Amino acid sequence: MTAVTPEAPAAAKESRAPHGLVPALLRVHRSAFLFLLMLTAVGVGALLWAAGPGADAALAEYRAQGCDRPGPGPDCHFSGTAAARHQLAVAVASGLVTLLPVLTAAWAGGALTGREMENGTAELAWTQSVSPARWLAAKLAVPALLLVAGTLAITLLHRMLWSSPKSPLNRLMGWYEWYDDRVFEINGPVATAHVLAALALGALAGLLLRRALPALGAAVLAVVPLLWVLDELRPRLWPTTATVRSAEGPPSSPGLVVEEGALTATGARVPVPECLGELTCPAESRITGYYTVYHPSSHFWPLQLMETGIALAVAALAVMAAFWLLRRRTGAAV
Repeated sequence: MTAVTPEAPAAAKESRAPHGLVPALLRVHRSAFLFLLMLTAVGVGALLWAAGPGADAALAEYRAQGCDRPGPGPDCHFSGTAAARHQLAVAVASGLVTLLPVLTAAWAGGALTGREMENGTAELAWTQSVSPARWLAAKLAVPALLLVAGTLAITLLHRMLWSSPKSPLNRLMGWYEWYDDRVFEINGPVATAHVLAALALGALAGLLLRRALPALGAAVLAVVPLLWVLDELRPRLWPTTATVRSAEGPPSSPGLVVEEGALTATGARVPVPECLGELTCPAESRITGYYTVYHPSSHFWPLQLMETGIALAVAALAVMAAFWLLRRRTGAAV
């Protein structure tokens, strides 16, 4: 009788799944990263369509209405169906960029750090040969890389659309100006800096509060005022050099208005009087003229770089505070 030799246990197959902190981070937050990818695809697709078929259709509609001939009528202002679709596509992309910092802050505070601190998964990771410093660095670096790539892609496409000779965006649609909020922010690095500041503030909120929902709310409450303050400070971030004057009222300007008021006979600048528009107003208020101080279009890049620098400084301070807080709570483990 032949002896039956038991088979040796099969060697455990090594998992081919990628190991490491970054792959684990991508798996845990894959839904959020896929959502970010979807938003980027929507923004990029909308701008590519607006730069190509959308612009061609809007211009063809404009010419079909006879608006490209000398002396066009009052209805020649891109009010047709094709123009409306073009405006909607650009508005979708600019709206996504405007909303992205708030979404980033909410996610970073509620899920990226807050939920993991609340559930204890962060402490578990620190016991698996992952130091708290490496854990936080990966938590910040991976989302930052994806956010920068997506935001810059939309920014570059919008600038291409803005500067294209055939684009109706600013060549023929007179209500789009370089200093409008939705144009200014998406046309330069400001949008990317806003997102990075939101990511850092959100992560810091999660580490501070250690609970998902409170951290989510705190992150949003930190980012919204920051964006408002930057918007209010924007006209004052660079010295103004352009002034226009008028004898009948505050003159309109071709740039970002910083200040407007009235002039007296001595040349002093005073607030615009409440009686403006009345025939006897100049004599009663001793006003001889009006002025407007503004930023010309040549100040676009100085203003962009100044605001970008402030937002990146906020992001850097938030990151430093996050690492300091983590080190204080974990001691020598960092």
